[in-house]
Parts: sequence; structure tokens; C-alpha cells
Amino acid sequence: MGTEDRSTAVDYRTLGRSGCSVSALCLGTMTFGAETDEAGAHEQLDLFVESGGTLVDTADVYSAGVSEEMIGRWLAERPADVRDRVVLATKGRMPMGAEPNAVGNSRRHLRRALEDSLRRLGVEHVDLYQLHAWDPHTPLEETLRFLDDAVHAGQVAYPGLSNFLGWQVQAAVDLAGREHLAVPVTLQPSYSLLVRQVEFEIVPACLHNGLGILPWGPLAGGWLSGKYTRDQRPEGATRLGEDPGRGMEAYDRVGGRARTWDVLEAVQDVAESRGATMAQVALAWLAARPAVTSVILGARTTEQLRGNLGAAGLVLDDDETARLDAVSEPGAADYPYGDVGTEQRSRDLSGA
Repeated sequence: MGTEDRSTAVDYRTLGRSGCSVSALCLGTMTFGAETDEAGAHEQLDLFVESGGTLVDTADVYSAGVSEEMIGRWLAERPADVRDRVVLATKGRMPMGAEPNAVGNSRRHLRRALEDSLRRLGVEHVDLYQLHAWDPHTPLEETLRFLDDAVHAGQVAYPGLSNFLGWQVQAAVDLAGREHLAVPVTLQPSYSLLVRQVEFEIVPACLHNGLGILPWGPLAGGWLSGKYTRDQRPEGATRLGEDPGRGMEAYDRVGGRARTWDVLEAVQDVAESRGATMAQVALAWLAARPAVTSVILGARTTEQLRGNLGAAGLVLDDDETARLDAVSEPGAADYPYGDVGTEQRSRDLSGA
């Protein structure tokens, strides 16, 4: 069976606890200005919006602001009805210079970071402004009060988080609620069939507090697309072909785990039976996980994005989901996340 064209079957969900609707697939723009030139970036944005996509995610640190600038020029060149469809998200916190205050979640840094992002994007406000990571040096109240001020000033519609641990999510939500500050509505974590440890504490914290999850790295750096094999080290114009030791997806680190190849085999089997690509299956599995609002797609090329958008119309059945769940189980120790811990927390007295 050939691969079906599912690229127009986009559905919509609320952005966490907010009333703002967004597409269940999000366009991530980290490649813009690095692996994707401006013409390619604008082509991706056009395709995404034409396919029904609305949520576009960027960050000031992506190509040192170039990603935001490319998006800003695209917005300026499009008619109002196209611009109005876009739910625009960006992030601040990472280093944007060499001086001591050019990094972090301090009021001083975030004020400048937000103003610079708005200037590069060519807008007066963004829909979602996210803390790119936790900052151990800045009091959390200082950070949350800045976000609340930005909301009241009309520069930000909703605050969000990224790369926070479970206890950090809870601390932020509790403090914001207690002080009557704008409460974060989303969290961006790394999450995929190969990265499920977030389900131990981070996902439950989001579910408990009504935060929508915006997973980044849904294909685990390309692994879940099937482009890497056990018998052939990557080479050529791929991320690991150019740098096999690159980040979380390093070939020897990920490929050295038997679980990786078991997951890839299961994804391939499901893909072949459904006439889909492996990437589409991995994305469809993730989009259906609890608390997930919108899965962030990052692509070098328009054709890669077109293929990934095909996940929008793919719904896995119970058997397919159960197989992928089982083979990708992260293998928690007996306590506190495994069988012993689960039993300790259970109220089921049937075996007593």
C-alpha cells in the first residue's frame, strides 16, 4: 500500500488550560538560519499554514535571533488573514551575548530578551512566551512577576515553560497561584518513543496542573524516521552523518541500546501495515499521549515537513498503541516508579 496523503487532516486543541486553540502539530523553527535558508523557511511556513497548522514555535537563541527575523519577514509579507491564523510562540533564557546579564531568567535579562524578540518578529505581542529552562540563580518569584507584568502590559498572552523538571513545574504553578500571578499554561520537554522518562514525574505534574505538553524532539533527532541502521554508521548530509556524537541523539549512545532497535522494528512494522512512514507513526503515537497539546515538528526541508504533516490524519488502533507502548517502556526500577512503588501507592485492596 502506498503512503496516504494526510497533510490536510489537522485537528485543534486548547493550549493547556487556556482557551486558545492551536493545531495538534506545531512548526518548530530551530533549523531556520542554520540548516534551512530564508526561502526554505518561508516555504515551510506557507505549507504549514496552508495545511491548517497554526502554532509556530521559535526562540531568541535559534541561530542567534535569525530564526525570529525570518519569521518576522514572512509575517510582514503575508496578508492579514494569514498572519491572524498564526499562534506565535517564542522563548527566552539562553545566552544571547557574553556579558553576565545576557543569560538567565532575571527580570533584567528577560525584559531585554522579550523586547528583542518582539522587534525581530515585527510584532507588538506574542501569544506564548516560554522560559527556555530553569534558572538556579534567579528567585522564581522574580521570574514569574516579570511574566505577569508582560501579560498585563499586553506583550504576552500566556506564559509557558520549557525543560523544567516535575518539581520545578509544580513550584512555578504553586507560586503563581498563591501570588495571583499569570499561571504557565504549557511545558516543552523532550518526549518521544525513545525518550519516555518524562512520564515518571513531568507528565503527571502537567496533568495535575492542566499544563499542555509541547514535545520537542518527537523523532529523537531523526532516529524514529528510520534513517539510521544498525549495520551502517550515518554519513553524508544528515545530522549524525556530519557529527555522529551530536547531543542526545549521538549514534553510539542511542544505537548502543537494544531497546532502540526493538522500538524501530515495531514502528517500521506498524508503518508498513498502515501505508505510513515511520515518522508519521511515531508522531501519531506521541500526539495521542495524555496532556500532549501540540507536537513540535522540526524539518530541514519542505519535503520533510510535508511528510511529517501526514501524521495529522493517522490514528493508531489499540493494538498498535499497546505494542508501541510495550516495546518503548523505559524500564523503571521497582521503586519508586516500578511495580513496588505502584503497589505502595495503590488503593486496590482486592488482594488483601
